[in-house]
Amino acid sequence: MVNEKEFWNEIRKNFPKSKKGKPRIVPAFTIQALQENTVVARPPKVGLYDPQPPKPSTFRKYYERGVFPIAFEDVDAGPKLSWKVKIEDLDFHHYLPMFFDGLTETESPYKFLVEQGISEMLEHGGSKVLPVVPQLIIPIKKALSTKVPEIICSTMRALQRLVRSGECVGEALVPYFRQILPIPNLLKDRNVNLGEGIDYSQQRGENPSDLIQETLEILERYGGEDAFINIKYMVPTYESCMMN
Repeated sequence: MVNEKEFWNEIRKNFPKSKKGKPRIVPAFTIQALQENTVVARPPKVGLYDPQPPKPSTFRKYYERGVFPIAFEDVDAGPKLSWKVKIEDLDFHHYLPMFFDGLTETESPYKFLVEQGISEMLEHGGSKVLPVVPQLIIPIKKALSTKVPEIICSTMRALQRLVRSGECVGEALVPYFRQILPIPNLLKDRNVNLGEGIDYSQQRGENPSDLIQETLEILERYGGEDAFINIKYMVPTYESCMMN
């Protein structure tokens, strides 16, 4: 019976011997890795936390076509969003998901229009918001999947406004935690460590980790009795803000 050492010695006899010099870099777990004068290549980076820059949103496309009943005004007091119709008369099933689709925008004036539009529609939507919640999940998930800090912050603020916009909206989101919380779970504890330095993004309320924690607490408060256990299932490091 041939032992392991003799087996590999027999295998190596048939390998072409490379010239002495700089070792060749070869893939791991291949027959080449057994050849002389070779070095196994390092494993590639997973890129788990790498941002994925988004493509232009559907919101931008339709805004440039003039589909939205809105106008952007740059006045002395700052940028302003004006509506051509009453917000209460809008078809929320049509417009609100399109505004949420624009959460991936980081350029002006699209970013301002999206955030202001979402804020005003949720403020004046009343009972029209709750039936639209299922249509908002895919745009929210799409925005979070970019892992771009600026987009994460915008999406967290939009989620907070959504939950507070009306009765039962927070509870309606609970079944969708499995879709919208994986990325917050990934980024929740990735705070910027500057030692004794100052992270000015925290002072401006633009730190993704802090906003994620704040949003999770709001989801628990407004999500009803099943909210915490569902958050805990998706974000194991989360601790209840109501039980403690």
